[in-house]
Amino acid sequence: MKFKKFGSTEQKVYDLIRPITDELGYFLWDVCYEKEGAMWYLRVFIDQDEGIGIEDCERATAPISDILDEKDPISQSYMLEVGSAGLERELVKEEHFEVCIGDTVRLRFFKAVDGEKEIIAELKGADREGVTVILENGDEKTYSLSDIACVKLYLDF
Repeated sequence: MKFKKFGSTEQKVYDLIRPITDELGYFLWDVCYEKEGAMWYLRVFIDQDEGIGIEDCERATAPISDILDEKDPISQSYMLEVGSAGLERELVKEEHFEVCIGDTVRLRFFKAVDGEKEIIAELKGADREGVTVILENGDEKTYSLSDIACVKLYLDF
């Protein structure tokens, strides 16, 4: 796993819309620009402490669309989607790990580490070297980023 680095298009969009999401009271979780089949999609993921509903997505879509139309940072046609980061969202940026310290996360490994393909533990921190968690038995352990396929928030339903 590596911390996500934006492509130039994603960074331009992020920089353009961050003031809008901040003003609306939303945390801009992620921006993804990706091709699926013949179509390009610009996906904007937002969050807030109270959670995100369809009304929040609608409220954010119009001003985001307006600034993108005005500044035109993407030369080709695309479909804009504004949505929730989701309950079990993936942590991909350093700031994601910072805001989720103390939360329960699921670490999935590329191959078994200490006999486990995944663990569920409390997030203690993360840096460019690894992710540190507090295991169920209270032990603290750091896993190398090179061993981790993904880290997601975990909710026990």
